[in-house]
Amino acid sequence: MPETLNHAQLTFYQDNGFLVLGNRIPNVWLEKIRSEISRFEKEAALLEQSNDRLDLEDSHTKEAPRLRRIKLPHLISPDLNDLLHSDYILGPARDLIGPHIRLHTSKLNMKSAGYGAAVEWHQDYAFYPHSNDDILAIGVVIDDMQPENGPLMVYPGSHKGPVYNHHVDGVFAGAMLPEENGLNPKDAVSLLGSAGSISIHHGRIVHGSALNTSDRARRILFFEMMAADAFPIMGSMTHWDGIEDYNTRMLCGEPTLHPRLKDIPVRIPQPQPNVPISIYEIQKGLKNRAFEAIKTS
Repeated sequence: MPETLNHAQLTFYQDNGFLVLGNRIPNVWLEKIRSEISRFEKEAALLEQSNDRLDLEDSHTKEAPRLRRIKLPHLISPDLNDLLHSDYILGPARDLIGPHIRLHTSKLNMKSAGYGAAVEWHQDYAFYPHSNDDILAIGVVIDDMQPENGPLMVYPGSHKGPVYNHHVDGVFAGAMLPEENGLNPKDAVSLLGSAGSISIHHGRIVHGSALNTSDRARRILFFEMMAADAFPIMGSMTHWDGIEDYNTRMLCGEPTLHPRLKDIPVRIPQPQPNVPISIYEIQKGLKNRAFEAIKTS
């Protein structure tokens, strides 16, 4: 029996590839997250360039600090690690991909008011193909997500389609243009919700988010995870440092040495551009950008 989701929610996710669950994270946890963000913002104010903890906006200066992403927050914040391992996060994940779950990565995207960077259309699975696609991302909504502050957007049902070409001139660019791949922009759906909601999206769904041109922040904490029997395919951007290290990433259940193979489309994200490993830097290889075009039209 499902522990968190009802039948209608399970069916909706299977058909559409996403869910939004309102009032999932209590206020006490939101205050902990915001406190941690303040701590990292103070750290960012002392930096001149991004490092292995913090990713800065291109417009960042020490006089006007602008933090774009907190990298792997579960490793540098005990509170966020506790939230990751809580039933608030793992309850719905177990309902969707089973009891044995491994963490892929975490990140806290800081889409600040007035200038928060866009993330171009892409599929997570294009970055890290695995032996099966029981892969999802859970987003903890820290600020109300509304149309004007750059919410996550998805193409419903696209998790059942192809893995699109995310290359430009033969180099992985981490993005694709929906119109060039038969997707109608009118079909895109914004995942809106109040602070404390969570969004869930399938690893193969086409998604992205526009620039934040509002006077409100849109910060969201992502935990990306997969079934324990989903193993990375050679060439994936998944970090691999041996099975012992890989098994330390188990969030619940038991690890396995038996990959489950599923007949699904695969593209390898190689060769990589010679840039820091960040979706923002990788997507600079694009010649045409969907969201900048929207901003200037």
